[in-house]
Amino acid sequence: MRKSKSRLACISGVLVVCIAAVVCLFLAVLSAWRCSAGQFTRYAVAADSRRCSDIGRAILQQGGSAVDAAIAALFCTSLVNPQSMGLGGGAIFTIMDKSGKVTVISSRETVPKHFKQDLLKNCPTGFKLLPGSEWIGVPGEMKGYAKAHMLYGKLPWAQLVEPSVKLARDGFPMPEYLGQLLQYSLIKSLVENTSLCEVLCRNKTVLRPGDTLRYPKLAETLETIARHGAEAFYTGKIAHDLISDIEGAGGSLSLEDLSSFQVRVTNSQAVPLGDYTMHVPPLPAGGALLSFILNIMKGFNLMPASIHGKHKNLTLHRYIEAAKFANGQRRKIRDPSYHSENVAYLFETSFADRVRALISSESTHPASYYNVTPGADHLGTTHVSVLAEDGSAVSVTSTINHIFGSAVYSRRTGIIMNNELADFCGRADSLAAGEQPPSSMAPAILYTKDREKILVIGGSGGSMITTAMAMSILNHLWFGMSLEDAIKSKVVFVNSKNSVIFEQGFDQGLINFMSSLGHAVQSADFVLNVVNAVARERGCISAFSDARKEGCSAGY
Repeated sequence: MRKSKSRLACISGVLVVCIAAVVCLFLAVLSAWRCSAGQFTRYAVAADSRRCSDIGRAILQQGGSAVDAAIAALFCTSLVNPQSMGLGGGAIFTIMDKSGKVTVISSRETVPKHFKQDLLKNCPTGFKLLPGSEWIGVPGEMKGYAKAHMLYGKLPWAQLVEPSVKLARDGFPMPEYLGQLLQYSLIKSLVENTSLCEVLCRNKTVLRPGDTLRYPKLAETLETIARHGAEAFYTGKIAHDLISDIEGAGGSLSLEDLSSFQVRVTNSQAVPLGDYTMHVPPLPAGGALLSFILNIMKGFNLMPASIHGKHKNLTLHRYIEAAKFANGQRRKIRDPSYHSENVAYLFETSFADRVRALISSESTHPASYYNVTPGADHLGTTHVSVLAEDGSAVSVTSTINHIFGSAVYSRRTGIIMNNELADFCGRADSLAAGEQPPSSMAPAILYTKDREKILVIGGSGGSMITTAMAMSILNHLWFGMSLEDAIKSKVVFVNSKNSVIFEQGFDQGLINFMSSLGHAVQSADFVLNVVNAVARERGCISAFSDARKEGCSAGY
């Protein structure tokens, strides 16, 4: 009798397991059936290239966390888009754990202990690349990765680095975007006339599409970091070699600067946006200006009809005006650890309401109306968005600042150094050792109260980040566009002098109307604003990497 009961219990247990498995399979099939072609049901990664998105996805498939996937994708991006970011730069992570708590980890570069006291006198008044060792900030990239991995990582550290070690050593075909970029006369001249040529040239001429790109010295550095951890960058042979090369280039960065670098771990800044709450990094990142623009636009009661028919002219004009007012606040974005001025009002709805009342529907105004001080715009940066199966997410933006940063290539380590101190140009009159420069970087995570809807989004393109992200968020949240269409939509950029620059292919009728209102209109041969995002709604995941950088997402 006892054996019969035991056998019955065993059979019942097996049936329960089988039924549970069938139910799970049914739910998975139902979810996949409900989602559109091209959508995912479990996880996704949106990096600047398909190669790096694939590496991030592989890490998730191996049981890695969202942070693990982001770090692996960033290591890869340092090889595929070395003009944008790398070990010689800095990053900002906005991280949401599976409970919904959002934390910011900032390892943005800082001013070194010894810097040129009159450095800002050399700032340009307009757009210009600023190569040179005097602009190098203390790189925090590796310490940021290490802190994020320590707090949120699942896989062994080496497993995140190894795919990029192999890529750097074995080489890979020249990425299309980098190959095109190297043919621009300004970039071609920069590379061929600096130490960058050692890794990006053949016979003293920049590599071309179809050539093989290899990083033998960087492969050695990455291998050491994989074996000994990120700290090897700051205290070991890598650190000594890096400082020797920087000193050889005339720079003042020191071993003490490297060893004393501190990562900042803070709460995110939460900004209510209708049904969503947006989480962005605090100052001196660009989340304040992004929030300011969105809060202004939120008060216009936007909806899909706002970009159609007679409404579209007014909506675009109002957006441009909001961007001009945001330009007027750019000089307020400073490191709060070194500047006591309270600018919390930039996140407040009441301040946005006051500014919105200053926007005329029928005309624009001179720069003084918006409190704009002409400055310089910047280009550069990369972004990775990750959404994991457990609902955790990472939005991380990384940079060496301008295209190829300082153009100082460390021959001993294979690392390209940043020119982050150039970010003070046009936005500050002074700087201090240890200070983080102001930034447009604003890696964001938005979600509804029940987290039924999540948007993980960020941009690159220097000063264009705010424009790129604001327009993509408006398009998706309030104008009803799909994530892909929201990002692909032609953009308008209001530069530091309040000129309105339209991407090629922008609606000419809208351009003409903006000109008739008095806006200083310009066209752009190309734009470098790039947005990479992942969104989840009702169990279906959309992921899109901006085609402006030949990006492609990956998921499952």
